[in-house]
Amino acid sequence: MKYLKAEERGNSNMSIINYHLVERKEKKMAFKPKTLDYELSPYTGLTRQSWIEAGEYMLNGVFQNIAHFEDPVVMPRKETKVTYPHLDDSEGNQATQRLAEVFEGLTRTLFIAAPLIHDDPELTICGYNLRDYYKNQIIRVCTKTDPLYIGDYEDQVRISGSKDPFRSYQQTVETCALVICLWITKEAIWDAYTKEERDTIATLLSSYAKAPTVPQNWRLFNMLDMAFLDKNGYPIDHEIMMDHTQSILNYYVGDGWYRDGTCFDYYSCWAFNVYTAFWNEWYGYEKAPYAAAQFEEHSNKLMETYADFFDKDGFTNMWGRSNIYRNAATSAFDGNCMMRHSTVDYGLARRISSGSLLQFLTREDFLYKGVPTLGFYGQFEPLVQGYSCAESPFWLGKAFLCLHLPADHPFWTAKENNGTWDKLGEKETKVTVLNGPALCFSNHQANGETVLRSAKVVKAVDDVHGMWNYSKVEFNTKYPWESTPKFTDNGVKGAAAPERTVEARQYVLTDETTGKARYANATLWHGEKDGVLYRRQFFDYTNNRETHWTQAVNLADMVVPYGILRADKMRLYCRPVTITLGSFGFPDNGTEIIEKQEGKAKAVILKGKDATGRKKQMAMTIYDGWDEIHWVSSKGTNPDSENSIVVYASLKRKKNYGYEPYVMISQVITKEDWEDFTQEELFPLCEVTYTDPEKCGGYGPVTLNFKDGTKRVVEFEGIEGNLQM
Repeated sequence: MKYLKAEERGNSNMSIINYHLVERKEKKMAFKPKTLDYELSPYTGLTRQSWIEAGEYMLNGVFQNIAHFEDPVVMPRKETKVTYPHLDDSEGNQATQRLAEVFEGLTRTLFIAAPLIHDDPELTICGYNLRDYYKNQIIRVCTKTDPLYIGDYEDQVRISGSKDPFRSYQQTVETCALVICLWITKEAIWDAYTKEERDTIATLLSSYAKAPTVPQNWRLFNMLDMAFLDKNGYPIDHEIMMDHTQSILNYYVGDGWYRDGTCFDYYSCWAFNVYTAFWNEWYGYEKAPYAAAQFEEHSNKLMETYADFFDKDGFTNMWGRSNIYRNAATSAFDGNCMMRHSTVDYGLARRISSGSLLQFLTREDFLYKGVPTLGFYGQFEPLVQGYSCAESPFWLGKAFLCLHLPADHPFWTAKENNGTWDKLGEKETKVTVLNGPALCFSNHQANGETVLRSAKVVKAVDDVHGMWNYSKVEFNTKYPWESTPKFTDNGVKGAAAPERTVEARQYVLTDETTGKARYANATLWHGEKDGVLYRRQFFDYTNNRETHWTQAVNLADMVVPYGILRADKMRLYCRPVTITLGSFGFPDNGTEIIEKQEGKAKAVILKGKDATGRKKQMAMTIYDGWDEIHWVSSKGTNPDSENSIVVYASLKRKKNYGYEPYVMISQVITKEDWEDFTQEELFPLCEVTYTDPEKCGGYGPVTLNFKDGTKRVVEFEGIEGNLQM
């Protein structure tokens, strides 16, 4: 057994912290619950005891990496280029980052440990009594004379050498996690401290509570710090509290969602709709009843549709930033359970929470040396962001906060049900449209998948990572987003060089004059009309250029039983161009590729398996507007499997001004089995009718007639007056 100190890990700074990591052979073992009850939980079998076993499984992985009782929760880090501590940063910045890492490891793993400690204060993991370990670590990080002291706000300013009076630090995030866990373990840990020790912790919390914060969901961290202090008899500044409170209330956009920056994502669910529940309990109901009532109303509004955000198996969609937090998105159900007038469907909430838990914990690639990878399933660098460290994935521990609900709570005693999925007819699809957060999600009975279409997205022109997270034309619970395919020598079918700029479920426009590829970094929302969802995507959008001088595509898409059919329209001011549109990334673990054609329409069908051996099938069909359909094999760009395939459509427009086809009709459909798609499913259209005599779709309605008798009319005129960002 070899112990590695900080210096030996490339951590040249803060040698006062003695990191001990156990060098051991990695054993990949997926979680297997010992306790199953299919009477109470007919869909997952999981009970409260199963969740406790899952928590112990996670903590065993953590404590295998802690060699001594005094060592902090600093875990092995496989990825070092993107995540912090950033080895290229200044010495001062690295120092504050290492302090943050210690605090982050402590508080985020405590999300899982706290309810277990509350249930069993004598619980031991890897020879450590959890209560004693965390009680010791908490007071140490708050004590100025201790080597593990993480520093108060003023210390961070001094260490980093920052001259910015409004700078915030990662430690603020973790103080919020700490107060939640101190509340859950009140009897076992907080009450067990001496008055002097509690004062020491309160002093640190107070420093961050009143300090500058990020003007978004971070305001809630300060609010909870102050609420915890107030509840325990420490003075706070009510004026600061209410300034943050009014800001949070005014981030609300409707349908239970809050705006957290330009884009919408799961932060609305695992931050706003969780922290407000704790704040109501500790402070709001008593001292700010109007705000508390608003937060409760918003949470109940979210519960009206949030269950349909997940799929038939309870899977969480890979969408938005911080995907390493995985099933933390289910913590919004626990948040609603805490409200005084909760409206959540308890059996459905537990079914989804358990399904999403199993989505990740049952995969052998989920852990790296016992710790959740910096990825969605296995290690996946394309989704990793610079504000994360090796311990950051334990934010998913928020999903385990449901264990603070007692065993007799209806969240644990209600029988599982599957909500919408129990009610859908054969091949029926339920579509939910939320105009406030610009979200449209469809539940497809035919394949059990949920497809998300989103908008109100603006990313920097060069933020390819942000576009992967937000700017896909759709996201699928069973097909996590793929980063830019890396073409292999034998992996292209019929592709010319300019067409090699391809993105999965994204349009890419290549300027044939300059050779520059342009990406859709802005997506505007119009809304749904008569079964068609309208949006607009701009390529290389910036505020300092008129949109008439910005290439764009108008999106019009509609559901079919197994996916989405698109009838999008070019909105270009300059040609010649090449345009591509990719399918979802398909895991390639031995794939059968089939080509079919019906009239001018062409389809490529893929049959294979994902990394877990689950059967997969995907087909992409092209109709009017497109020239060809190809596919590309890639490596290292898919979250599920090392190898993958992206099918993509391509077209060229050579005339700068030419009345050529404007409408691009395509379809991507998927199955979780190998039963062949029918001819009607692959080629659902029998006729496309245009208004213009040239049949290019330059103006007027375009009518799509389906073989099953369905008719959809796509009409872009009028969306210009109501495009929302």
